[in-house]
Amino acid sequence: MDVFDELLRGVRGKGALFGRSVLWPPWSLRFTDGAYLTLCVPLRGEGWIIPEDGNGDGGRGGDGTARRVRVGEAAIVRGPAPFVFTDDPATGTGTGPGASVREVRWDAGPGNDPAPPDELTGPTVLLAAAFDVHSEVPRRLLRVLPPVLVVPDEEDCSPLRDYLEAQIGRVRPGRQIVLDRLLDWLLVCTLRDWFDRPEAAPPMWYRALGDEVAGPALRAMHEEPAHPWTTAELAARAGVSRTTFAKRFTELVGEGPVAYLTEWRMTLAADLLSRQELTVAAVARRVGYADAFGFSAAFKRVRGVSPSAYRREPAVRGELDREAPAG
Repeated sequence: MDVFDELLRGVRGKGALFGRSVLWPPWSLRFTDGAYLTLCVPLRGEGWIIPEDGNGDGGRGGDGTARRVRVGEAAIVRGPAPFVFTDDPATGTGTGPGASVREVRWDAGPGNDPAPPDELTGPTVLLAAAFDVHSEVPRRLLRVLPPVLVVPDEEDCSPLRDYLEAQIGRVRPGRQIVLDRLLDWLLVCTLRDWFDRPEAAPPMWYRALGDEVAGPALRAMHEEPAHPWTTAELAARAGVSRTTFAKRFTELVGEGPVAYLTEWRMTLAADLLSRQELTVAAVARRVGYADAFGFSAAFKRVRGVSPSAYRREPAVRGELDREAPAG
């Protein structure tokens, strides 16, 4: 199993919501829906993304720099703070003379009507899609994303962008399903390309997947998290001694194999606990614990709350999601 595939399998567009905006200068769009991720793809022209600091005062997030996005590039904005997409970073936040900002909320359904092909020839055409990520498994990787990332098209994404643009202006059976799948595909392509770039800062375990010693052990734990793995057995998978394996794994991943396995099991358990038909004991068995008591103790040690409290209080889950470490 490809670990990257597994981590992003549950990422889907936010209720099939996407927006297509044809823009003439001066223009500014302020996205305020609080999506976990927003994909921005200029089909014509270019613009600047200005992330806010989440305090509602228009302050810029990240390093305070507006990011330029051109045709041939895709940008991903990590929420939930609002952000602005504008033709002029000097006035785009609505603070300069003559500035005008249009609010965009996905629950208002922006841009879901088919656009006639001639409408896509404006000076700037922006395609945007919102993605909510409720599952803990993909969030484990996506937490390390910067507030804004911009990625040039790679060879495998360019044809996808062209086909997506062609589909927007057509009214055909299954159009919405096609667009949903294409946008999901474009998001995953963009994320994959980002993590391959030198400026990306993926978690240590992500880079360790390519190591000849740590990689086989990591893949084994991801494929069979309920298996009673021991350090000796994982070392045998890697084809090295137990001592060599433990040292190499800890150096590359930042923690020992047992600690990593526990954290991965608790990540899976957090998602399983959202399924009300599963008892705590059933969740425990699925992640490799023979009894609910031992599982509950491990879950509380890693997550700070008991499995029952995590399941019972959505607010607790949301707070933990924001505070959980990226690795």
